[in-house]
Amino acid sequence: MKTADPLSDVLQVLRPRAYGFRGLDIGRDWALCLPPQPVVRCYALRLGACGLWIDGAPPVRLVEGDFVLVPHGQGLTMGSRPDAPRVDLNRFFTTASGDTAVFGDSRECSGLGGYFEMAGSATDSLLRALPPVVRLGAGADASGLVWLVDRLMAELRTPRPGGRLIAEHLSQTLLVEALRLHLASTEQRSGTWLAALADPQLARAIEAIHADPGARWTLEALAKRAGLSRSGFAQRFAETCGEPAIAYLARWRMVLATDRLARGVPIASVARDLGYGSESAFGAAFRRITGVSPGQLRKA
Repeated sequence: MKTADPLSDVLQVLRPRAYGFRGLDIGRDWALCLPPQPVVRCYALRLGACGLWIDGAPPVRLVEGDFVLVPHGQGLTMGSRPDAPRVDLNRFFTTASGDTAVFGDSRECSGLGGYFEMAGSATDSLLRALPPVVRLGAGADASGLVWLVDRLMAELRTPRPGGRLIAEHLSQTLLVEALRLHLASTEQRSGTWLAALADPQLARAIEAIHADPGARWTLEALAKRAGLSRSGFAQRFAETCGEPAIAYLARWRMVLATDRLARGVPIASVARDLGYGSESAFGAAFRRITGVSPGQLRKA
């Protein structure tokens, strides 16, 4: 059986529709605000300190070296204080020239801001597993993240041939590295597949599912992979992941099916590869989990 990497599997079936990153040098008394948008927002502070006020979440104090993900696109304000004169960040970036925007006549804060607009069948699975704010502070384990931020800022500040392609790859790698650090942290939300992936024993079962999603997995076989008793595995998986192991298997199959159908793979091939004995059995499972038939999805 091949070695699986569930986080990479999920990220590979995401479809980034758009992304954008920009450097920011800022000073004086300031507050930049953004309305709610269906995007994943990313911010890194490389100099100074500021506050971050996010709808529905506690205030966050950012200091030099901090990196933060706002995965659910909530409205937010970032600035020296929450009641400072507010400027719409989208409008400010639109009117500013160059890849690094300058606000004010001093450089008290410097950093990077950006967003990913996600599509694809795994988007909901990924975003539901993340808390309202993912904050990653500076530290030895974040050295790779710091390097990526600094390199991306350098590409934006000094455009060179090929810089746009490098910036695209760096920004996507930045998202992956942030998710890896979050996965390794102790701040996992119970009841999500990321929390289950952070459990070494449960992770072995998830890796087995991702390595061969079309296999005839049973609870006993997955428990054996995890090194747990059948009942102990079933309870631990459901409590940690938020759904039973067999339900996770069925849902992951449908994520893969949705992605493959959208890419034009024949329904019969998708059904066979994902372990269904017939198109009708696959269609019934697909309709039960997604709410539409494979044919309806393809037309949509």
